[in-house]
Amino acid sequence: MNQEFARRITLLRKEKKLSQKEAAQALGISQALLSHYEKGIRECGLDFVVKAAEFYGVSCDYLLGKTAERQYDITELESDTAHTKQNAANLINRRLLDNTAGILYDMLAKVGSRKLTRSVTAYLMLAYYKAFRYLYHGNAANPDGLFTVPKQLYRGYTSAAQEKLFTDLESINNPNSDSDVPKLRELCCSPEQITEDYPETASSLFNVIQHAENAIGKIK
Repeated sequence: MNQEFARRITLLRKEKKLSQKEAAQALGISQALLSHYEKGIRECGLDFVVKAAEFYGVSCDYLLGKTAERQYDITELESDTAHTKQNAANLINRRLLDNTAGILYDMLAKVGSRKLTRSVTAYLMLAYYKAFRYLYHGNAANPDGLFTVPKQLYRGYTSAAQEKLFTDLESINNPNSDSDVPKLRELCCSPEQITEDYPETASSLFNVIQHAENAIGKIK
């Protein structure tokens, strides 16, 4: 979540002449958590964005800094609430991924290995490719000429290519190989260090980690 969100929920609370304790009670969270949201220390979920928007009588897009207009047309809000929530979710998820990518590439720059950067980039591109093809083939009328890999094979080939890249990534950090990158083993990635180095975007990375591990937990 960006700092604009923190600024706006603080401004709206003060406009209503509410203390943090009063606003937190109305929003169903602790005062400490609301304080973290208002200071930009913690990143909230979509449910809180929607709840805060409804409580303060503004749009989710306004809270997220996407627009300067505080409200949608009331008929739009009544008839298209699901669409509004979906737009907010898309914006939040995109920012989570954008912020996380920024941290990853900054870390790669610190390591200074072109090979490592190329391998990570290729791995991420394959993930985007796989997701795009899934959406693309949802409509059977879309022509297959955009791709050279057959539709029935792309999922398996993409997964295989990612596995190979991950094996290559592991070999790069092997001190007995020619691809050894000493700076990679010196990279400090403790939660405290990440928060210090990336105060505005660290929460996005932590959020991505939580979502990923929740997904992994469902298949254990």
